[in-house]
Amino acid sequence: MVERYSMPEMKQIWSEENKFASWLMVEQAVCEAWEEIGLAPSGTSSKVKANASFTVERIEEIEQETHHDLIAFVKCITEKMGEEQRFVHYGVTSYDIEDTALAIRLKQSCEIIIKDLEELRTTIGKLAVEHAHTPCIGRTHGVHAEPVTFGFKMCVWYSMLDRDIARMKQAMEDISFGKISGAVGIFGNAEPALEEKVCAKLNLKNAPVSTQIIQRDRHAEVLCALAIAASTCENWATEMRNLQRTEILEVQEMFLPGQRGSSAMPHKRNPWRFETIVGLARVTRANAQPAMENITSWHERDNTNSACERVIFADSFSALDFMLKSFNKLMNKLEINKDNMARNLTHMGQLVFSEHVLLALIRFGMTREEGYKVVQRNAANTWDKNISFRESLEQDETVSKVLPKEELDKCFDLEHHYRNVDTILKRLGLIK
Repeated sequence: MVERYSMPEMKQIWSEENKFASWLMVEQAVCEAWEEIGLAPSGTSSKVKANASFTVERIEEIEQETHHDLIAFVKCITEKMGEEQRFVHYGVTSYDIEDTALAIRLKQSCEIIIKDLEELRTTIGKLAVEHAHTPCIGRTHGVHAEPVTFGFKMCVWYSMLDRDIARMKQAMEDISFGKISGAVGIFGNAEPALEEKVCAKLNLKNAPVSTQIIQRDRHAEVLCALAIAASTCENWATEMRNLQRTEILEVQEMFLPGQRGSSAMPHKRNPWRFETIVGLARVTRANAQPAMENITSWHERDNTNSACERVIFADSFSALDFMLKSFNKLMNKLEINKDNMARNLTHMGQLVFSEHVLLALIRFGMTREEGYKVVQRNAANTWDKNISFRESLEQDETVSKVLPKEELDKCFDLEHHYRNVDTILKRLGLIK
């Protein structure tokens, strides 16, 4: 994890201290379950809880000798124990502990991301309602297309966030599984009842079947959900960056007192925060690839997943947490320039109404092919001769013979393009 992009709550979840704390939670739950089953003497689990302790430094010191982190952990937490230490890590294997503890941390992290997404969706929903009828130009291929509203843009993103939340909730559901099934998963030295008890104590479900590990399709699903959510952020951060370009300037990222945009050019106000989101999205998306490759394992388990998972889980959750919280702040403080939106909407001299004119010509008797040629011919006059589109159409006898003046007037009605925005808001549940 890079400190610059780590938020406190997520950072704590992926700290070494919390990793070992989660391992201890599982080990203690295993002892409790053995005691309940009747294998461990009464009072064993309470003694384990009272006497188990660790420091990261001590575990690392022991690992220098064992070259095995879980064994070092077990040796550390049992150093101050008496007879009860016999039942610590009894009948289980390393990844019974590690994968079950990992599920706890992944679930905690998913909960933070879901909360982030929901808070951002609330912010975007407010903008959608507030600017439902704030006109601006829609663009395809970077070129002016037809009128939209800024609120409509927010509706699109609101809908994407809905799906991101649903994906994260499903991913959290599918990752919230533990396993206490032994060295190859066949319960050779543990009982299925033990696994069920342990997982219930930890608010997890027990995997119906596992090998030495929880199968990595579950983990890949989480990383893919993170990657898609990051890509949603990148999509809209890119849109905000584009709309801040000097020649467009319909929105502007917050510029705080004392902030500097460039070491050389004092006038600069750059969308660097949105650019940061784009950069972190690339990292998060890239981390989904090794997560998918980790699905492949030799026989009942190999170690190829371990090293990269130490990186990709912490980094991906931390990056997306940072991105979502930053984006929420940016959108809450976004400067929206309605005047520039209105100016840009008229930049092409009414050409944005070309489809409306085409459809009117068709309604009044022209074939689509004929109508298209007529509209394109008049649009070319605007492109090439700097004649307004409306004026060109009025001077075209082919148009005037087919289309009454009052119908031509209707073709240039801006409100016509916005008449269904409220229906979209209703579909999304933003208004009644």
